[in-house]
Amino acid sequence: MSNTYRIAPSILSADFARLGDEVKNVIASGADWIHFDVMDNHYVPNLTFGPMVCQALKPHAKTPAGLAVPIDVHLMVSPVDALAFAFADAGADLISFHPDASAHVHRSIQAIKSKGVKAGLVFNPAEPLDVLEWAIDDIDLILIMSVNPGFGGQSFIESALRKVALARQWIERSGRDIRLEVDGGIKTDNIRRVADAGADTFVAGSAIFGQPDYKAVIDQMRAALG
Repeated sequence: MSNTYRIAPSILSADFARLGDEVKNVIASGADWIHFDVMDNHYVPNLTFGPMVCQALKPHAKTPAGLAVPIDVHLMVSPVDALAFAFADAGADLISFHPDASAHVHRSIQAIKSKGVKAGLVFNPAEPLDVLEWAIDDIDLILIMSVNPGFGGQSFIESALRKVALARQWIERSGRDIRLEVDGGIKTDNIRRVADAGADTFVAGSAIFGQPDYKAVIDQMRAALG
């Protein structure tokens, strides 16, 4: 398992009226990735933002020294492929989707990777990991949902820890360098337990953007991770 943890603030909880500044501020505060929760009012009940927002924010996704910060796109949409292409063209660095939102999971993975973008699979709280038997050799990221997809600010579902541990076993057996990300209810008081279960990348929305000092929260998360 990689010893390098990644903290990926979700702009779903940011101030939409000043997204460019929010992205710059959270990166300056220590964010490793910027997480986009893309919802279509079809696969999930909420509606968020599309590729044009990603394209507009791409120039802001840089460290104060000018280094690019990866944009991590989580597609909660159905169908998958057309929007995956659009987000790839808009500057996404990683694109993950839900297997049950694609008619042909492997083809969707291939479509994303054909654009030179890393591909991931997302698993809802009550969804098994069975598809990994056929797809793990082709993906770069596994995202475990620790809330039900659709809205920010939900509480962490404890059973997700077992699923994180199972996903880590899949990754170890594969022998591949695959990121294991967790999204939903991540806070300073539970991030260590999630890491101990096997995760190395952590999405946090309201836990960061809902606080007055982004750097203080990210620093606390890093301290908890050790």
